[in-house]
Amino acid sequence: MRQLGTAKAVGVRNQAGAVSVGCSVDAHCRSVALSFQIVTLAGQNTHLNAVNLSNATNEHCDGCQTLAGAYQFVVSTARPFTLDATAQRKLADIHRRLDDLTRSKIPAADLKTQADSLAAEVTAVLHDAVADAPKAPDAPAVAVHRHLDGWPGH
Repeated sequence: MRQLGTAKAVGVRNQAGAVSVGCSVDAHCRSVALSFQIVTLAGQNTHLNAVNLSNATNEHCDGCQTLAGAYQFVVSTARPFTLDATAQRKLADIHRRLDDLTRSKIPAADLKTQADSLAAEVTAVLHDAVADAPKAPDAPAVAVHRHLDGWPGH
């Protein structure tokens, strides 16, 4: 989480990379990388360069599951605000469950569904957190960028 406060120009990068290399049909590999980034910023006419990437690569890895998911949440308000203790507690719980999901053995398709569900929870927490904050006139209070890449195996 990056809480930037008042800003005129900001550059942020979120990236998830997963690689499975050299496994065989008899000895499958699994590589999962999930990254959630929350950026809060405030101000009028703020320029944001937000990069959100994921890359999943299978190299000579028949039957492998490789998944990379990058989720970026940008919260923009007219004046600075800080996420309160309740919002931070909820986000910490989601973070714990995201870590558990990364280590799970569930199929890649189910993993994507659960990661999207956790992203929806983050979005709800952030919407609640900024419900009373002054918003920029031409920008959504919370914007979500999602990029998934991967192979579910054969």
